[in-house]
Amino acid sequence: MQPLVEENTLGHQHIGTVRTEAGAEIADVVIAYQRWGELRIDASGTSNIILVEHALTGDSNAVAWWPGIIGPGKALDTDIYCVMCTNVIGGCSGSTGPSSTHPDGAAWGSRFPGISIRDQVSTEKQFLDSLGIDAITAVVGGSMGGARCLEWSLLYPSVVRSALVMAVSARASAWQIGIQSSQIAAIEHDPNWQGGDFHNTGRTPDQGLATARRIAHLTYRGEQEVDERFGADAQPGENPRGQFRSSTQRFAVDSYLDHQAKKLVERFCAGSYVTLTDSLNRHDIGLGRGGLNKALASSTVPTMVVGVDTDILYPYHQQEHLSRNLGNLLGVAKIISPVGHDAFLAEIRQVDRIIRRFRVLAGI
Repeated sequence: MQPLVEENTLGHQHIGTVRTEAGAEIADVVIAYQRWGELRIDASGTSNIILVEHALTGDSNAVAWWPGIIGPGKALDTDIYCVMCTNVIGGCSGSTGPSSTHPDGAAWGSRFPGISIRDQVSTEKQFLDSLGIDAITAVVGGSMGGARCLEWSLLYPSVVRSALVMAVSARASAWQIGIQSSQIAAIEHDPNWQGGDFHNTGRTPDQGLATARRIAHLTYRGEQEVDERFGADAQPGENPRGQFRSSTQRFAVDSYLDHQAKKLVERFCAGSYVTLTDSLNRHDIGLGRGGLNKALASSTVPTMVVGVDTDILYPYHQQEHLSRNLGNLLGVAKIISPVGHDAFLAEIRQVDRIIRRFRVLAGI
């Protein structure tokens, strides 16, 4: 077994060539990861690793984007577990993705293959194999991370002991594909996209990425919450009701969305955004398994399902569908919040209680 990276330190693991389910190959793949807590392996060969799966624009620094959840005595207790989080393949925070260097010395760019959720999970399994880890205690995640948890439970039931699946569906709905494809289109229609080969050209599709983020962010928040915060108010010092429309005269909500867009553009690669959003479009656990319900019924991994009552992106009825059909359901929990989809990140007290309940139900 290879030694793990030091706690709270970014590590990079070379895992070799990854082959996608569509038949493409990605050479010399590196997976970035972090961990908190000491690794222990019991007599059966199961490690105490809880693998945390991040969402679309997340990274391996789970203690930063899920504050209050990971640490000594916390819901993901690092006195008990070795909590680990990787940056997904196709990402841009240390793992191989479109902005990474191709073996020929240039960026992968448009040559980076399409990645499915199954590819994300099989790559993560390859990462664990490279470390010499045969089995883990649990997978936990929401949104795209929840989709990965579902696939983990179906692809590798002998590897993962339990799963906590949050704020996701069994497959991408037509509405989800439509809203996500609109974000991709915003980026690809930016002239600076350059067919996906914008890296190292001095021109990046910032406007397209900003527009994509504005669209996406509205699906992450609850309609009631956004309206209560901003209503139809003008941004202070600006007049969006003047004689002529101007991009410099905004409603308050426009200023908020501009701020969210700017933050993402400063830290995220447009190529990774397209790649990972496309992964969400491809999400369908029923493919090759006889359909959704048959796939869910075949699940043997003890699984808890969590949804958010005001989620626009992954409405609660989709988690109800999971719970009605999963073959080994531990329980269902609903986060009550005006925040919407992002409540699984924002409602820390509720999430803390849910994770602790999951631990009891799963016996971990």
